[in-house]
Amino acid sequence: MKENRVKFTTVNALLIALVCVSTMVIQIPIPLGYMHLGNTCILLAGAMFGPVSGLLAGGIGSALADLLTGYTQWVLPTLIIKGIMGFAIGRIIWGKGKTPQMKSVRTFLGSLAGIIIMVLGYFVGGSILYGSIYTGAAQIPGLTFEGILGMIIFYAIGFALEKAKVTTILRERIL
Repeated sequence: MKENRVKFTTVNALLIALVCVSTMVIQIPIPLGYMHLGNTCILLAGAMFGPVSGLLAGGIGSALADLLTGYTQWVLPTLIIKGIMGFAIGRIIWGKGKTPQMKSVRTFLGSLAGIIIMVLGYFVGGSILYGSIYTGAAQIPGLTFEGILGMIIFYAIGFALEKAKVTTILRERIL
């Protein structure tokens, strides 16, 4: 029992760090924020390890990146938005205990739902933070591009990991 908690904590700490670093490494400015590759890692966390890991990695990892890169006004909205995004991805992809596969409708719908949650969440967050729906809407094109790019990279990495049987090995040893 204790070994499982240690594995769970270790894996989630690594996923949080992975999301944080991948969000911070490349930042391309867009209205109200920046584009980054962190969404790819949130998609991978939710798809490979399930909804709780998606929630923790997405929420905490992304919020830490905002805190560490000077976007402190976004820390709380990011914690909520990316946490919900990661949870939804994992919940949809894992369904009722089914082992996820990259080449499945569930994986596509889960990743698409996650990106939609992210875009809509930041639209609402930006509208509230800056007091204008128009200001919130200004980031939609950049976030949509970021989300689509994140999904493409997620699929490239996910298929490679699945083909190399890395996902199977990780699930057997960690979950």
